[in-house]
Amino acid sequence: MRVLLVYPIFPKTFWSYEKILELVNRKVLLPPLGLVTVAAILPQEWEFQLVDRNIRPVTEEEWAWADVVIFSAMIVQKQDLLEQISEAKQRGKLVAVGGPYPTSVPHAVQDVGADFLILDEGEITLPMFIEAIKRGETSGTFRATEKPDVTTTPIPRFDLLDLDAYDMMSVQFSRGCPFQCEFCDIIVLYGRKPRTKTPAQLLAELDCLYKLGWRRSIFMVDDNFIGNKRNVKLLLKELKVWMVEHKYPFRFDTEASIDLAQDTELMELMVECGFAAVFLGIETPDEESLQLTKKFQNTRNSLTEAVQTIIKTGLRPMAGFIIGFDGEKAGAGDRIVRFAELAAIPSTTFAMLQALPNTALWHRLKKEGRLRENKDGNINQTTLMNFIPTRPLEDIAREYIEAFCTLYDPVQYLDRTYRCFLLMGAPSWKAPFKMPDWVIVKALLLVIWRQGIKRETRWKFWHHLFSIIKYNPKVAEQYLATCAHNEHFLEYRQIVREQIESQLAEYLAQGVEKPYERVNETVGALAS
Repeated sequence: MRVLLVYPIFPKTFWSYEKILELVNRKVLLPPLGLVTVAAILPQEWEFQLVDRNIRPVTEEEWAWADVVIFSAMIVQKQDLLEQISEAKQRGKLVAVGGPYPTSVPHAVQDVGADFLILDEGEITLPMFIEAIKRGETSGTFRATEKPDVTTTPIPRFDLLDLDAYDMMSVQFSRGCPFQCEFCDIIVLYGRKPRTKTPAQLLAELDCLYKLGWRRSIFMVDDNFIGNKRNVKLLLKELKVWMVEHKYPFRFDTEASIDLAQDTELMELMVECGFAAVFLGIETPDEESLQLTKKFQNTRNSLTEAVQTIIKTGLRPMAGFIIGFDGEKAGAGDRIVRFAELAAIPSTTFAMLQALPNTALWHRLKKEGRLRENKDGNINQTTLMNFIPTRPLEDIAREYIEAFCTLYDPVQYLDRTYRCFLLMGAPSWKAPFKMPDWVIVKALLLVIWRQGIKRETRWKFWHHLFSIIKYNPKVAEQYLATCAHNEHFLEYRQIVREQIESQLAEYLAQGVEKPYERVNETVGALAS
């Protein structure tokens, strides 16, 4: 079999980082880890070609070569996924589809002609697909009734990737999360019992990347890296030895729940292994909203103190915030801005709440009749809410736009980043010195020109930089890299404003009179 693996286009999002990637001559932030894992599970006597459409389109020669085309996609990739399925079918190709979006909304890919639906987790459903292909079948839907043992997952086929095109590489240690946040689809897709690979498995993946010549950052894409703290500590103890033996060739970023701050040993192990940043799902400083959405782990301790504890240990926080929870009081956008300033969090992914398919929130809102028709929602920051909230949608949207633009005001971003890195603990290890690539030097000079000379930030840029060099010199390199991130946000905040205002105008033009009042009546009746 000749298998063409195709990864659909991401729209511009918080995570697309186009302006930063241009600085360092990269095309995409992260590779399609799911597809290279699929290629590793399929029979290795089959032939594979992979096209990431975020780098380039599929050629006619590649379409002609393929016996079967396999797609994987998240919900934000929906539009290009559906278009590419149609392209493949027009060429008479067998099409197989899997990943989070098709698993959540299988009818959408069926409607445009997908032949095989390889849903849920591939360790179980890909063997079903292989058997169907061997029997000569030309269609089928394969689902799992249990979660696979990920200790059997093979090393992803990283060799299929154009490594030079990516700024970071992806690896995965665990799947699943122990918490029960109402809006989250991770626990729907992967369950609430975190399953981990063995340390030997993960180190074998790092060995593979090392042998392929990779020497840049790696994102540990676990949705909650510390979901199984016992196993992650076992990994980190072995990873620490591996990193010393290989002279610290990588830096790691990951995602974790805020209770990381309560485990000093875990944080210190992460820093000793080369972890530099961690994404924290904070969502909102409003405790009532956290309780309502069942994010109880964020209500047990002071969120500000937790973030600052993480910073002082040596990890740069990135934080996720959401506006639009039920019962939310006016001014939520301002409260989120104040919290980010107080906690000194440089980068924040900020979005309006979405009801993702099959989540507990989606089921509740469907029962209450509050889902907006033909709006399946996604996690992009340029998407208006896909349900009727308990206060005016236009108020939430305008608060969101102003808060997003304020967070990424160049002066405020620079000040927040400066305060973060003054607090930041420095790692005890030191990697061997190596000459920086010219592309990095050129990117650095461009950031200095824009932020230190051309823009209104010029005086603060130099004051903050010299203060970091004086008081916390070990973090100066990471500080400058974080300053560079605002090159993306400066443009992206305008995209957010334009697209949300456009969708809001369309919504208001429908002339629905105060729908939130009816919603509050419905919610009150259901509660009674």
